[in-house]
Amino acid sequence: MSQSPVRKRWQEVDGVLLLDKPGGLSSNDALQKARRLFSAAKAGHTGTLDPMATGLLPVCFGEATKFSNRLLEADKTYEAVMRLGQTTRTGDAEGEILLERPVEVSEQALQALGLRFWGEQVQMPPMYSALKHQGRALYEYAREGVEIEREARRINVIALDIGVRRDNDVAFTVRCSKGTYVRTLAEDMGEALGCGAHLVALRRTAIGDLTVSDAYTLEALTALEESDRAAMLASPDALLAHLHAIVLDDQAERKILYGQPVQAETALSGEVRVYGKSGNFLGLGTADGQGGIKPLRLLASKAVA
Repeated sequence: MSQSPVRKRWQEVDGVLLLDKPGGLSSNDALQKARRLFSAAKAGHTGTLDPMATGLLPVCFGEATKFSNRLLEADKTYEAVMRLGQTTRTGDAEGEILLERPVEVSEQALQALGLRFWGEQVQMPPMYSALKHQGRALYEYAREGVEIEREARRINVIALDIGVRRDNDVAFTVRCSKGTYVRTLAEDMGEALGCGAHLVALRRTAIGDLTVSDAYTLEALTALEESDRAAMLASPDALLAHLHAIVLDDQAERKILYGQPVQAETALSGEVRVYGKSGNFLGLGTADGQGGIKPLRLLASKAVA
């Protein structure tokens, strides 16, 4: 008589894993592999990377998932390589080549892209994307040969540096606002050069203040004992590092944990990180500019005990 497989025992894990996603995995596949390594009962990621792409993918466990959407608003930095002279169906190396054109591009024309595509602009989201239309991802329609009408988005290219060129492959680094598609940026730069282009490599190196230099690979995590992996997690407040912090006294801490507004010695306004007197992270609050703090998203009591 065969034995039933041993079921995974999930446990309560709270924290943020900075994962260095490998190429060839979807963001969800990488998330599920990380979740199993930590036996985490609840997990989510902040910002999808294409399967071809590598780099920083913050994975949130437990209470950290309450704040994951705040990181979606942060600027992102990428290192990329585009191939001139070829346009593909998907805008990257995973799609079939649709058009090939001769490449007659000078170094001066390449460097001019940094200024031409810098700043606020509009960008048309690609059909091969996870954006939804009537409950389905656009890439599902694209695979069926259906073109969906889309609205152009306003994006901001904060910095664009054109790097080394090797034959028709051109490296570039871009820091951009949320909602920017680097594949589309490469396509648009190729059209501006008159030869077309598609993306052949993409690596996300930063989201806000979080950097891939602090991230862990799945291989490195797998090599650790499960009891040692908890040390690889950052506190949930790592997702809110861009916000100002407010420290409450003992009385105010008790009140805010019961969901009540409190007073603090601060003139800050807007969203703030809230801490207890001992430095323990309590959650996210809203400051009114006159010392009033209202709780917005708090850690569960088990996480602040």
